[in-house]
Amino acid sequence: MELSATGKVILGMLAARPRSGYEIKQLVDSSARFFWAASYGQIYPELKRLEKDGLITGSDSANGARQRTVYKLTAAGKRAAREWIDGPPQVFELRDEGLLELFFAGSIAPARTPEIARERAAKAAESASELRALEEQIELSGQPEGPEHSPDQGSLTVLRYGIEMNEWAADWFERAAKELEQKTARTAGGR
Repeated sequence: MELSATGKVILGMLAARPRSGYEIKQLVDSSARFFWAASYGQIYPELKRLEKDGLITGSDSANGARQRTVYKLTAAGKRAAREWIDGPPQVFELRDEGLLELFFAGSIAPARTPEIARERAAKAAESASELRALEEQIELSGQPEGPEHSPDQGSLTVLRYGIEMNEWAADWFERAAKELEQKTARTAGGR
């Protein structure tokens, strides 16, 4: 069975412990979203598909006045998650709207290219700051969810990657903005 990208996210989230769809989305938003996003519109249909395929099972659980379904991996789901982890990564995809804007700005609005690079530098710096705050929170409490769910070394390594990659990107985009300003000034000056 071929796992979708969202299916891989869900199996990974459920490998740690059973969770509801809402909890999966909250965890994605506080962790994996920095490198792999998933929306409610992706998560809930995929939960149904994974359950139909026998990789997870859901049970009703009350949370206050609200009824919810908590999902956990089945033996087949654990095998599928293991097979996925044991294989080489199948997808490397970088989707960055700031890069897309910068790519096309030369044809659409050349004078805006330095501004786009600066905006992207600011966004990368903001992301690095958010990740550093998350790192500090983990160091203080053991995990964003609380001390009972301490992070594994793989998660911490990815967190460090995110911090360092965003710091590098902020620096790179700032340098690019300066170069683009110089080129724009030379072009405007007729040189």
